[in-house]
Amino acid sequence: MRIHRLYFKLILVGFLAAAPLFGSAVAESATYPNILVIVTDDQGYADLSAFEHHAPDVHTPNMDRLAARGVLFTEAYATAPVCSPSRAGWNTGLHQVRWDPTSFFFDCGLPDAIPTLAELLKANGYVTARVGKSDYSNKSIHRQDMREYPLHHGYDEFLGFCAHGFDYFLLTEEIEASTPDPRGHSAALGPLMHNRGRKEFKEGYLTEIFTDAAIEFLGRNQDKPFYLTLSYNAVHHLVHQVPKRYLDTFGVREIPNYDPETDGSYQTWFKRFITLGEISDEEMRKYYLANLNCLDDNIGRVLDALEDLSLLENTLVVFFSDNGGPPSNGAWNLPLAGSKFTLWEGGIRVPFILSRPGDPCAGEIWDKPISALDVLPTCLDAVGIAVPEGLDGEVIPKTAKEMDPHRELFWQLRNDSYAARVGDWKLLHNGGKNRTPTSGIVNREDYLQGLRLFNLREDPSESRDLAKEHPEIVQRLQNRHTLWVEQLAGSVRKGRGVE
Repeated sequence: MRIHRLYFKLILVGFLAAAPLFGSAVAESATYPNILVIVTDDQGYADLSAFEHHAPDVHTPNMDRLAARGVLFTEAYATAPVCSPSRAGWNTGLHQVRWDPTSFFFDCGLPDAIPTLAELLKANGYVTARVGKSDYSNKSIHRQDMREYPLHHGYDEFLGFCAHGFDYFLLTEEIEASTPDPRGHSAALGPLMHNRGRKEFKEGYLTEIFTDAAIEFLGRNQDKPFYLTLSYNAVHHLVHQVPKRYLDTFGVREIPNYDPETDGSYQTWFKRFITLGEISDEEMRKYYLANLNCLDDNIGRVLDALEDLSLLENTLVVFFSDNGGPPSNGAWNLPLAGSKFTLWEGGIRVPFILSRPGDPCAGEIWDKPISALDVLPTCLDAVGIAVPEGLDGEVIPKTAKEMDPHRELFWQLRNDSYAARVGDWKLLHNGGKNRTPTSGIVNREDYLQGLRLFNLREDPSESRDLAKEHPEIVQRLQNRHTLWVEQLAGSVRKGRGVE
């Protein structure tokens, strides 16, 4: 947990502008491993059919296909139970509490001085692109002049949006001009951002548009090492927005798209469909499954493209959700308790697959804790780039027996909620709850406030508070969390500039 000054000194003297730190072998070799990171949005912990604990109604053959090519992790964690801070963490390999001590939902950002995975790979000869959602802070939403915009932190190309959520269908200049409020933080519509400009789509569905762009990038760059971040906004609200053929598969009605002439503000219309009410619990689950089915099909299209281009065997693929399933989009987090916005397991434990080229462990399921912070060092290690000292993430071992069963992981949410996992023990303070949940989400009504202790190996659903039985473990984990906060929180200046 100690900050390594050498790492930060290298950054502050401008290593990004200098020659590659780790040599030119990557740039000279088209056979060097490519990297594809696929991030889903608000996917439930049980909404992956490769898991033994999968929900009874879920079927994800293409995600399962990826799991068969790699390792599936049952105890992978996001650094926060909401997207902005968790995305800042995995992109840097540093826990976001270093510059955002409370991991605030909508004001995390990316520090000027901390390199992202894209910057590190670009400095070593990789061509880089981001397709999809880019979300780090309310202050950088819909803006191209800030550090958080992908072209300012290592990406050569970008097609997508900078916001928490976006309409799946309404992507034209005309709809933007006729909507009184087209640019909310989640309720947003209109043309997508495209490199230094914007691009409208008069037809198409966002998940499929992102897939088309990813496949086009792969085709253009098949003869050079590439890093592609494919960050879908599926299955984030508005989860009911799905092509009709998927709605028909799940027997659910089509809800008309927003119409500014009859629906008033977009924000008001949007809020009608993000909680139970106009959509029932049963319907919300079906909309979610339709959205997830479409997402899975599109992940299959990307895998097919890699195979058709003879790239699949030389591409490292990382797949994970940005946080746990939310309380009201129809996600299924069981057997875990809680949801997005909380530090219960359902808010921070996520589906995670790592597929390394030629992995002898392909098809295995590992049950030791890892963090999304591990994405950056694992990718660097896989392509032969020296992993910088001072990271909070670790290189994921090559075999299960090398995994650390006593890994320490910590979380901070606002000022009054925190969690610590050390080995099988988890300490939770003010876990909390949000909204009326759908049927795949469970709130622990008796344990919402106060200090709680759970043994996750014996009780992954956090149903039995053991704090009174093991006060010495409570004290030990409290001490470890306090030390973590003292050493990390606020240790990096946030910054708001452009490189």
